[in-house]
Amino acid sequence: MMNDDAAGIVIKGLTHSYGLDENHRVMALAGVDLVIDEGDFVVILGPNGSGKSTLAKHLNVLLLPDEGDVWVFGMNTKDPDFTWEIRKNAGMVFQNPDNQIIATVVEEDVAFGPENLGVDPKEIRERVTRALEAVDMLEFARHAPHYLSGGQKQRVAIAGILAMEPKCIILDEPTAMLDPRGREEVMQTITRLNQDMGITVIHITHYMDEALYADKVVVMNEGKIVMQGTPRDVFEEEELISDLGLDVPPIGKLSRMLASHGVPIDSNALSVDELVDELCQLK
Repeated sequence: MMNDDAAGIVIKGLTHSYGLDENHRVMALAGVDLVIDEGDFVVILGPNGSGKSTLAKHLNVLLLPDEGDVWVFGMNTKDPDFTWEIRKNAGMVFQNPDNQIIATVVEEDVAFGPENLGVDPKEIRERVTRALEAVDMLEFARHAPHYLSGGQKQRVAIAGILAMEPKCIILDEPTAMLDPRGREEVMQTITRLNQDMGITVIHITHYMDEALYADKVVVMNEGKIVMQGTPRDVFEEEELISDLGLDVPPIGKLSRMLASHGVPIDSNALSVDELVDELCQLK
């Protein structure tokens, strides 16, 4: 089953539930509709149990819909003929890089994906080099992964997906186990992949400041999308964000606090650069 709109990801009426039997099930997704255009950088936010990770797993055919449909670059995830092609085009990066790194040498780990796709060995070597260069890890090609930092390991995991030459990368809380430096390394890497290589990025996170990298922010709660828009549009709805147990980014909170105490700046400044610009205009 192919969809006329093959340019991105289209989700219509997606429902999914978990449970031991039909009488005791928990609704994880309750009629989700979402369109993600090719080349977008989308961040998905929401409290624990909101359905973020369940949604992500549908994009990589790790789960199938109970009801509704998911099309990934025109391919319906329900069609088993498309399963491997979808997984090739929509790579998944998980929270713990140790769960994805299986080889004892970095370059061998990055080569694992294309090897399983049956790519010619010469082409595999070229792909590994390109992928490691893209995540700024080429100098570690011959290193053992267990000697790397958390951020470096996560970049190797991303390189392993890149070597399969996907159109889209789905990241399920990839920075949750990292220190601030590791988080920054990973966010710079995926931003560069999106901006320089045109790869669609779907990034699930519980760090509000990471949403500022996105073109579009999607907020979920109780298996439904309750809000979506630009980062500024979403974080202007501070009361709704707070009701969901979330918060605005730290700089946004600081900007609003300064403005509430009479400092004549834009209370909607969300990033460090925006706040600095505002403060530099003060006399």
